[in-house]
Amino acid sequence: MSPSRRKFLQSTGAALVGLSLKTDQPMRGSFVNDSFQQGHLLRDRASFPPPKQKLKIPIVIVGGGIAGLSAAWRLHKKGFKDFILLEMNDQAGGNSRWGENEISAYPWAAHYVPVPGPKAVYVRELFEELGVLKDGKWQERYLCFAPQERLFMFGRWQEGIEPAIALSQKDREQFQRFEDKVHEFRATGKFTVPMEIGLSDSDADLDRISFSDWLRQQSMDSKVLRWYMNYCCRDDYGATSDQTSAWAGIQYFASREPEEKGPLTWPEGNGWIVQRLLERVGRFVRTGQMVHRIAPQKNGVSVSAGDTEYLAEFVIFAAPTFIAPYLIEGLAPLRDFEYSPWLTANLTLDRIPSSYGGDPTWDSVFMESPTLGYVDATHQSLRTHIDRTVWTFYWALAEGSPSENRQLLLNREWSYWKEAILHDLERVHPEIRKCVSRVDIMRMGHAMARPKPGAIFSAEHRNLRKTAGRVLFANSDLSGFSIFEEAQYRGVMAAEAALHKMYSDAPR
Repeated sequence: MSPSRRKFLQSTGAALVGLSLKTDQPMRGSFVNDSFQQGHLLRDRASFPPPKQKLKIPIVIVGGGIAGLSAAWRLHKKGFKDFILLEMNDQAGGNSRWGENEISAYPWAAHYVPVPGPKAVYVRELFEELGVLKDGKWQERYLCFAPQERLFMFGRWQEGIEPAIALSQKDREQFQRFEDKVHEFRATGKFTVPMEIGLSDSDADLDRISFSDWLRQQSMDSKVLRWYMNYCCRDDYGATSDQTSAWAGIQYFASREPEEKGPLTWPEGNGWIVQRLLERVGRFVRTGQMVHRIAPQKNGVSVSAGDTEYLAEFVIFAAPTFIAPYLIEGLAPLRDFEYSPWLTANLTLDRIPSSYGGDPTWDSVFMESPTLGYVDATHQSLRTHIDRTVWTFYWALAEGSPSENRQLLLNREWSYWKEAILHDLERVHPEIRKCVSRVDIMRMGHAMARPKPGAIFSAEHRNLRKTAGRVLFANSDLSGFSIFEEAQYRGVMAAEAALHKMYSDAPR
């Protein structure tokens, strides 16, 4: 066993000796939304039968996550309706898919959007259309109810996730110094959402070193501060601070206003946005359609999916970019795209643990845990009494090699991960096994792009971000990290570029 794999297993607290003896109550559940077997067909260069039909269509969108749906939304809003979106899974939404049971709707991954600043013009445009933003005011119904976040540290809960209790003078001084540094970076205007608006070559040096190394250069060695920085990187990037570029670590803080209201959230997380987008463009979406070949041609692009070959003028490639070399003929292998494996679990609780504490809180995090804690799906409910709920539990497998962790994620059985999750929860909620009746788990081997040192400013990323040629890349991983605003921006930009090229190339 490699050192990194051993370190991961130790960090999970999941050597899980004697797990078969845990018999508090029957617990149902399964893996859900598993699709990696299909993806492995592409990885293994499997052969596919020849198409039975050919269809001409000007624009084909590949991938039905937020980037692909945003491209479709933009095309439709511009009055262009001669396109199709092909999605491999049975449900569109990508990392914003959702589920529902008799208690509540719940997210399967992305569960909020920070209140977008003035530079996120397309997000604000969409939210105005959806009624989330009216007359310049964010509607209270969609803002996260209080209390929003809490952290379990030193045996008790504190409000907020940034550590604030029992800090030493050294801890407080370093937190303040870090805040001052972030204020300086924010004032430059170079750290924006979307990131491309403020991107400056003068900051490339920050991308070449890790966030952990940058903190060390700033003499920020407080254990509590370093834990918090590491947590933030794991939460947003699925990577530890030593696996994250300093530019990305600073971007996490400096791109947002400290006084921003929010976040915006729904019981089903960003699945609420997906549902609204599907109400507008769902008739163009074809789910269960895995694209297995994209062949650029002189005057167009051939796209093969299922038994059909689509003859398109342009392709918007909104699927994760690492898949592109397996699909697009002539595209060289990619070196600078690295992805974090994640698992998300939705736990059905038939009662709230007595150890839960005071007011129901949206997001609960445990200090020194390898996991990211859980979100309460019923937090946004308007019901006056809630005795059953659903917790969405997040775990970025960040420690060690992504490939080894990916293998671990996919090879272990449901019971292993169920026990690892409960093991983590019962440190804070000792009676959790008596409360949970179901644990459903979604595994994502390539859940989100890691902004590893050197990637964001690399020539590879820069070239793919250009809207040139007939295949236009649109996934959020072009930005180097996976957040809603970046996915939407990339999708809209690709749609605008496709329309511009189509109309400029049309005979006059």
